[in-house]
Amino acid sequence: MSEQQEPIGELAIRVLAMPEHTNPAGDIFGGWVLSQMDIAGGLFTKKISKGRTVTIAVDSMTFNKPVLVGDTLCCYVSLLKTGKTSLSVKIETWVSRQYSEGREKVTEGVFTYVAVSSDRKPRLINDQYL
Repeated sequence: MSEQQEPIGELAIRVLAMPEHTNPAGDIFGGWVLSQMDIAGGLFTKKISKGRTVTIAVDSMTFNKPVLVGDTLCCYVSLLKTGKTSLSVKIETWVSRQYSEGREKVTEGVFTYVAVSSDRKPRLINDQYL
């Protein structure tokens, strides 16, 4: 099976991995990567649902390769499924390594968000937004 060559989804966030994001081994802390993915998913679901969304689940998460200091981390989001109040998205994280050409996929996960109203209660997602 060949390695995926291009990201799937919409670019939602791009950020530089910095030394303050490292774990004791010197690689970027997985929790920081996960938080960037969650931010990307939140931005994407807010846009398509036309309002506030909250994370309710990380349904799956795979860390394929380490993220290194100096990498440019990019999160791509695609819609997998919608419910009455929920959205399930796939998030792929790709990096451009410092001083090298090309990019590679380092993580992927499936996240579920719920659309909420101003009183933080679930709200229906209007089909016209999707």
